[in-house]
Amino acid sequence: MTDALWRLPATDLAARFRRRDATPGAALEAILARIAEANPAINAFATLDEAGARAAARAADARFAAGAPLGPMDGIPVSIKDNITVAGLRCAWGSELFLDHVPEADETPVARLRAQGAVILGKTNVSEFTMGPGQCATRAFGVTRNPWNAALTPGASTGGGAAAVASGMGPIALGTDGGGSIRRPASHCGLLGLKPSTGRVARRNGLPVILDDCEVIGPVARTVDDLALALAAIQGPLEEDRLSIGVPGPMREPAPPKGLRILYVPRVGTWAVDAPIAESCAAAARAWEALGHRVEEGTLPVELDLFDRHWPDIGAAGLAWLLRGRDWRGRIGAYYEEMMERGQRLTAADYIDALAAFREVQARFAGAFRQWDLIMTPSAGALPWSAEDPGPPHHRAFTGIVNAGGLPGVSIPCAPSGDGLPIGFQLIAPFGGDWTLVAMARQFESARPWAERWPGG
Repeated sequence: MTDALWRLPATDLAARFRRRDATPGAALEAILARIAEANPAINAFATLDEAGARAAARAADARFAAGAPLGPMDGIPVSIKDNITVAGLRCAWGSELFLDHVPEADETPVARLRAQGAVILGKTNVSEFTMGPGQCATRAFGVTRNPWNAALTPGASTGGGAAAVASGMGPIALGTDGGGSIRRPASHCGLLGLKPSTGRVARRNGLPVILDDCEVIGPVARTVDDLALALAAIQGPLEEDRLSIGVPGPMREPAPPKGLRILYVPRVGTWAVDAPIAESCAAAARAWEALGHRVEEGTLPVELDLFDRHWPDIGAAGLAWLLRGRDWRGRIGAYYEEMMERGQRLTAADYIDALAAFREVQARFAGAFRQWDLIMTPSAGALPWSAEDPGPPHHRAFTGIVNAGGLPGVSIPCAPSGDGLPIGFQLIAPFGGDWTLVAMARQFESARPWAERWPGG
C-alpha cells in the first residue's frame, strides 16, 4: 500500500488517515521516494525541505493517533511555488539576486495551510521573477521539464508546481497566476488549475507586488475534489488585505449548475491556435451542450488590444521598481534586462494609462456577463514546446486579459493531442464566481474523467 500512496489524490489520503489505513508519515515517505525517483529528470523543485516535511508529518501522525486532526488538510503534502513565502525556507523567485532571501513569515495562504496541518514539501521552480516568455528555465535553477515529454516545457511560471503534481511528487501545488501562470502549466501537464478572483485568496507577508492586482494565488491539482479542498483551505478575507474584503459569490461549491449560457471563443484577434487544441476544445464545447448547457460560438466580448497594448508596461514598470538601486546588470536573464530597459523608459502617464485600460477591461467583462454566464476558451494557444526555448507568441493569447479583468478562470483537461500531449480549456466566470467554476469542472470530470491519465501510461 505504501508504494501506491504517492499516486493517491489528497482527498483519498485524508480519508485513509481518518480510517487509520495509512498515516501522514507513510504518505510523505512514499512521496519523498517518488521525488527522489522523478525529480532528477523533471527538476520541479528549487528547494526541498525533507526535514521540515518529516517534522510536520510526525506531528500530524500524533494528532491522528489522538483523534484530533487540525482540519481537512491535516497531513496532506503540498508544494509551494518559489515566489510564495514560507517561513525559514529560501524564496529565490527564480533569480540569482534572491538566492539569499529567507523570509521570516509565511504568506497568508501558507499560514492557512499550516493551521490545518498541511505538510509543506518545499518550493517549486518558477521562471525568473515569475514573468518571462513561457518556459521555466533560469540560470539559478536550470530547466524544468514536462513529465509527459521531458524534452518539452511544462509552461510558466508555475511550471515546477504543475510538473510536480503531474508526476506524483505531491497531490497539490500552490501557485500564482499573473497572466496565465497557473492555467497554462495546468493545461500543458493535464491538470486542473484555478486562478481565483482578485481578493478571493487574501495575501500578506509576501514578496513585493510587481504586477499590480493581477497576480493571485491558487491551487493546481489532479482532481476536482483536491482543487476544492485546497481552495477552501486558502480562501477568505483578511483585514490587512483590503482587496480581499467583500469579494462576492459563495464560499463553497453550489449545487450542480443547469442550463448555463456559455460563450465559446475558439480564437482571439489574429492569434493562431494549434490544430490539436482547436479540435479538442471544440469537442469539449459540444460536451457542454450534451450536459444541458447552451453554448454559442462567438468572439471575445472585450477588445484584446486593451490588454495587449498595456500589459508589457505593467510588468516592466514593476520589475524596474523592484530592482531600482540594485546591481542587476549581468545578474538577471537577458529577457529581463530588456524588460528593465523598457521599464526605466516608462513614464507615470504610461503606467496610469495601463491601469485605466484594465479598469475598462473589467467594466466590459461585467457588461458581457449580463448576457453570458460563462466564457470558454482554450487555456493555451500552443502545445508544449522545447523546454529550453521561449514559447511562440500565441501560447499566451487567452489568459492574461482574465487577470486584467480580475476574474476567476479555471483550466480543465480535455482530450489530449494525437501524440498524447495534454490539452486544457479555460472557463471564465464573473467576478466572485470561483465556486461555480469548481462545480462546472466537477460536471466535466464526471462526464469525461481524466484523473487516471498519467505520464508514461
